[in-house]
Amino acid sequence: MFALSLTEDAELRPLEPWRAGEFLAHLDRARAHIAPWVSPSFVVGDLDSARAVLQSYADRWARDAGGIWGIWRRGDLVGGVMFVSFDVARGVCEAGCWLEPAGEGHGLVTRAVGRIVDWAVRERGIHRVEWRTNARNARSIATARRLGMRLDGTLREVYPGPAGRIDLEVWSVLAPEWRGVRSDVGEHRVE
Repeated sequence: MFALSLTEDAELRPLEPWRAGEFLAHLDRARAHIAPWVSPSFVVGDLDSARAVLQSYADRWARDAGGIWGIWRRGDLVGGVMFVSFDVARGVCEAGCWLEPAGEGHGLVTRAVGRIVDWAVRERGIHRVEWRTNARNARSIATARRLGMRLDGTLREVYPGPAGRIDLEVWSVLAPEWRGVRSDVGEHRVE
């Protein structure tokens, strides 16, 4: 097991299937806050479904096709980051995140995503890291900007949503850009 320090009181750790109970308790605190922004299949409501979500990411990790890590602050799971997809052959992956209100305002997501992006680019040779977000998700867009990503474009009305169809923004950072601006992951910000 490993833990990477994000701040004095927060760390990044693998979010494995055996943590399903803790993950479900976290989702119970986060559900209303994150439901507008994440896939409905992620915001589960029972232990078996929580275990299935985590197992699906464990299976992706085993296939070298994705992964998921939790963010713990003061010992409590408050959010996480993931590779929704990870394709070394193509050199492309998609990063994502979620966070409950207790984790907001501490720079945790930017630091955590910075860690996994840095690993993907420097260790695995990923060339393009994508960030896909609801065009109305201002916090997610701000994170993409802090990570030095550029807006590639908007997929208009791509998903149905409770308040109408959802526009999806696609942001990205390329390996040469990442290597050129990242002197200290999570600390150096590109505006």
